[in-house]
Amino acid sequence: MNELPGIDRVRGRFLEMLEQRQSAIAGHALAAWDGQTLEDINENLASAQAVLHQISGSAGSLGWADLGKAARECEMEIIAHLEGPDADLAICPGELIYHLDVFVTNCREVIAAQRTPVEAE
Repeated sequence: MNELPGIDRVRGRFLEMLEQRQSAIAGHALAAWDGQTLEDINENLASAQAVLHQISGSAGSLGWADLGKAARECEMEIIAHLEGPDADLAICPGELIYHLDVFVTNCREVIAAQRTPVEAE
């Protein structure tokens, strides 16, 4: 298979950004779960959704199709909540937090699988 010149560098940069982005998603999910007001909850969910959108737009084209698909599914789940009948209630669905947690775990697995043995030590 012919790859574009420099694709390894792009993948490496994506992985660096994935570390930051998965941490941001986890932080927004926790803040949404702990949020006391509608604004706190929905703003944090919207922020997580924006980060997921960034991941879903890049992951598939760089060889991580499953990760991109999972990001898109979480993104759509957040959008469905924010546009759904409970959007005006100060609640954060536990199922949504669970899916975000699974996604963050998947990110960590992708990152760990790409590290060389020297980097992992």
